[in-house]
Amino acid sequence: MQVGVDIGGTFTDFAVLEDGALRVHKRLSSPHDPAESMLAGLSEVSGGDLARLATVAHGTTVATNALLERKGAPTALLATAGFRDVLEIGRQDRPELYALAPRIPAPIVPRPWCYDVTERLDHTGAVLTPLDPRSVELACADMQRHGVQAAAVCLLYSYVNPEHERLVRWQVHALMGDSFSVVLSSEVSPEFREYERANTTAVEAYVRPVVSRYVQRLSEAIPAPLRVMRSDGGVMNAERVQTEAAQTALSGPAAGVIGAAHLARLAGYEDLITLDMGGTSTDVALIPATGVPLRREGSIDGLPLRVPMLDIETVGAGGGSLARLDAGGALRVGPQSAGAHPGPACYGRGGTQPTVTDANLILGRIDPERFLGGRMTLDRAAAENALAPLAAGMGVSLSEAAAGVVRVADANIERAVRRVSVARGRDPRRFTLAAFGGAGALHACAVADLLGMRRVWVPRYPGVLCAIGLLVAQVEVGRSRSVLLRMSADGTADLTPTVQLYNSLRAECAAAMAREGVAPGSTFLDATLDMRYEGQAYELPVSFAALHGPALRSAFDVAHRAAYGHAFPDRPVEITAVRVRMRAQTPPPEFIAQKQVIHTVSGGQHEREALPAGARFVGAAVVTQADATTYVPEGWQARVDGFANLVIEKQA
Repeated sequence: MQVGVDIGGTFTDFAVLEDGALRVHKRLSSPHDPAESMLAGLSEVSGGDLARLATVAHGTTVATNALLERKGAPTALLATAGFRDVLEIGRQDRPELYALAPRIPAPIVPRPWCYDVTERLDHTGAVLTPLDPRSVELACADMQRHGVQAAAVCLLYSYVNPEHERLVRWQVHALMGDSFSVVLSSEVSPEFREYERANTTAVEAYVRPVVSRYVQRLSEAIPAPLRVMRSDGGVMNAERVQTEAAQTALSGPAAGVIGAAHLARLAGYEDLITLDMGGTSTDVALIPATGVPLRREGSIDGLPLRVPMLDIETVGAGGGSLARLDAGGALRVGPQSAGAHPGPACYGRGGTQPTVTDANLILGRIDPERFLGGRMTLDRAAAENALAPLAAGMGVSLSEAAAGVVRVADANIERAVRRVSVARGRDPRRFTLAAFGGAGALHACAVADLLGMRRVWVPRYPGVLCAIGLLVAQVEVGRSRSVLLRMSADGTADLTPTVQLYNSLRAECAAAMAREGVAPGSTFLDATLDMRYEGQAYELPVSFAALHGPALRSAFDVAHRAAYGHAFPDRPVEITAVRVRMRAQTPPPEFIAQKQVIHTVSGGQHEREALPAGARFVGAAVVTQADATTYVPEGWQARVDGFANLVIEKQA
């Protein structure tokens, strides 16, 4: 029995693959203790016998929540003398250009816990000032007085020479004990740009104790190998999670993108925009036929995080998003959410504020008797009572207010889709909208209409696609290192140091894959160089396949022209970093297409289980199933393909 488990803000989803058969399960999440709902659900799907579990893959939000709620471990920063304020100063960016008093998130390490360490290296790694042990002793004494539990060490140019950072770790462990968590920037983010490197190291130190305790508890309770989804769409074992906790910061959303890309490709759709709408938020991503795009860094709550992650845009619009009138009388939806407790008013768990789910129920798009496959009955009267004050404030009927809430939620999602498509030079009309999550298929057709998209693809189990994505995700390892190499305009350069660094990183990846139990012959290697024109501040990735100078130089010009519309073939180029990624290539679970017998069924309401391959119908129609509900509006027609996916297309 292979199980994928995705813990969301409202529901915990399970995908179970046993003897070639796939089944799904959902239960309410337990925000006070995410492991509680996961372990209870595993017991339910295994019939109380956890020994039946062969593997468990898990998408977690523990690191994300620790950052958003500022509930990580009390953490200190040890920096080169004179640079202790690197987190406070940051980049001096304005997050909101026209805000008179912009909100700038506070650093996760308070200034009194940022300490100067007397030492200094130059840009080549040569020692200018030897490490003074006394400065580390003073920092440790103060950390003990304040109950600090973890330390991030970020010294200048340690990505070139990590010796001083390693000496600091040795001394801190000697003074604070081996159980005290010490994180080195030379191991977490061995690249230049001091602020991003320091913040990534601080984030790792901040969430590592919390994530480690969580994963350790699961590992002890589950008698099967546990793997956790990374932000880049790969998975890693529980042991690696305890040293790479920051890699799980966007663990949950990544699983849905991986699952959608795999299942849609099987059905013949390659150019996708994913729409993953859950109880709290909606995640969207653009997946071209060339593969799932990665970002080298991102941010969470304004904190830069330099770890590879899928290019996902998130907006606070979910089924539990709260609707309200702002001070000017305008209708707002989200980002605040009712969450799992109390949840939407219609759940009957004490919620009194109107949500998107309540609005959909009032509009007749959710069957109150068949929610969660009939395991949960929704209270329409409670939804009406919650929405009534909003309707009165707007001066409209209850149904008009509900329609307004849904339209505002749709508009919020549309803007997120535009940010990953139109804003980046992609025409969304050339893509298929892949809708999943508990509420994605309720809103997909309306969002597609707003964008001029003509096809919506809904997988067989949209509400648990993130859990299914965990079943198909592959083990991945990534390594990177800064290097500064100048290449002349004609491509002349000595690439020997770059090749040596590439070989070293490849060996590190291979060793990590071996520790994961992946055979050497079943891996795929991807290597890129970060390159820029001399004088530029930011880089573009170029495949390392074109290794010799002139071809590499030409490849960068092509990449720059594709990204910005122009290139400078007569300008020198710099190589700033080498990146190597290794991915396992184990066969994913098989999903076999069924023969389609085309026939038309009437509109209205359908049970997903009762729709055979080849069935067709036109909107308006509602399709109910245990994990989600699909709404097909008028002007759209739906068909069931051989993989039991719903393909909904705009009528001519």
